[in-house]
Amino acid sequence: MPRVSWLPHLRLPPLSPWMAAVVLAAWGVFKILQYNPEPLDVPPAPPDQAQAQAQAQAQAQAPAPESLPTAAAKARVLAPSAPTRILIRSVWINAEIDQVGLSRDGTIETPSYERAKNAAWYRLGPSPGEVGPAVILGHVDSKTERAVFFELRRVKPGAKIEIIRADGRKVLFTVDSIEQFAKAEFPTQRVYGPTGHPTLRLVTCGGRFDKQREDYLDNIIVFASLAT
Repeated sequence: MPRVSWLPHLRLPPLSPWMAAVVLAAWGVFKILQYNPEPLDVPPAPPDQAQAQAQAQAQAQAPAPESLPTAAAKARVLAPSAPTRILIRSVWINAEIDQVGLSRDGTIETPSYERAKNAAWYRLGPSPGEVGPAVILGHVDSKTERAVFFELRRVKPGAKIEIIRADGRKVLFTVDSIEQFAKAEFPTQRVYGPTGHPTLRLVTCGGRFDKQREDYLDNIIVFASLAT
């Protein structure tokens, strides 16, 4: 603001004590309103332990986006029927589907390497089109050639997966996500846990190959929902 030359020559009457207090208070409010500091790049304070546990529990209980049922999905629930073929046209997968159950140690049977060009449905779970997660496994390769799910890692969200069943019905799923997990951190609940409507999980190996163990260190998992 430019300086006014006549202001110093004004003679003001002396202020009473209460008038002085009012003036000082008004000046303080003015300075507070005038103060506008630059924002500071300060990280938020970490939550306390109880709050962190509550947040973790809420996140664990919250359903994944693909697990939220729609009216259309509920209306097209099918009776059980084994899947016989899988087609993912976007990555050139067209294969027969075998079946696997449980091994003696309680783990899922490994699909046959002699039939590595085929996928394998976990027959003790829902079939594609039933309520719940239908799980289909497949090798990424064998010791001699590429296997059924070699190209699975190239699947994109939104891609379509067709499953043909023994009853002649064709079930269409939409890919929600494709994710990679260390085998030691396999998301058992997300893969096999209830969903309330028809879903599909495709599981294969991926990541770095450990030559000493002769095995891949990770799993590639596709999460899909019944197409609307």
